Amino acid sequence: MNLQTENSPFNLDNDKAYQSWRARKLENYPSDLSALVVEVNDPRRLTRAEHEAILTRCQLANMAIYASPQKNEDKAIPHELGKQFNLTQLDNNMCADEDAITSLTVASGDTRQTYIPYTNRPIHWHTDGYYNALDKQIYGLLLHCVRRAEKGGENALLDHEIAYILLRDENPEYIHALMQPKVMCIPPNVTGEEIRPTRCGPVFSLGPGGSLHMRYTKRKRSITWQSDKLTQAAVQFLEKILDSDSAYIFRATLQAGQGLISNNVLHDRSGFTEDNQQRLLYRARYYQRIANT
Repeated sequence: MNLQTENSPFNLDNDKAYQSWRARKLENYPSDLSALVVEVNDPRRLTRAEHEAILTRCQLANMAIYASPQKNEDKAIPHELGKQFNLTQLDNNMCADEDAITSLTVASGDTRQTYIPYTNRPIHWHTDGYYNALDKQIYGLLLHCVRRAEKGGENALLDHEIAYILLRDENPEYIHALMQPKVMCIPPNVTGEEIRPTRCGPVFSLGPGGSLHMRYTKRKRSITWQSDKLTQAAVQFLEKILDSDSAYIFRATLQAGQGLISNNVLHDRSGFTEDNQQRLLYRARYYQRIANT
């Protein structure tokens, strides 16, 4: 969908709609991580109040963190929690388990160890599935923690709508540059044979129902940006935001029984160390956003 839809607040020619949306967005925006946390008894079967509390936070900030006493390895937790928010269309990516949910843990002895999410190394800022085809974009993301690392493994989180506001307020032309159809290209994934072709697309686009969608990675290798000065300035300004101590950036180390449910917000992960227990998170990627009702 084109960002220039006439009545969209993301239309650069409609400043009135943007300013109205911006004011609503920032009016009651969470001021710290605790405002995103919802205590739940069983994420597989939320009460009406628990569901409403999570949904309200997702409507405000595109994300919520749930905390439950469920500390087992039950794969039904992410499956059933997602369904309660109409998240059912899972992205069965290359390293996912048979049920299309990925077990994120340090791998050894197979091809997964060549990909950073399956190591203990830091992961730069990104949105999930930035290398997916444009008709297979990831709009919803769920992370459920079974076991945290002994040390490290912290996630930084930034609502992509806030990133859009900060960029547009600085220079609307940055948005224009970042919505070009081939502004960010990811080269093919080749390991003897081509696993994935080159994928190009915009950073900002419109997703389901006219919602704002973002595909981005802060990686320095295996990525090609358009070389014009405006694009380069926009990318540098976005990196400056992500490297800052902005009050809009929340930091959380998920504990056992906790999870993140989001509309695929920007996030990173610090490196970690393991001693007596192996870190394990379940990751579910969806072709849908969190339902508004």
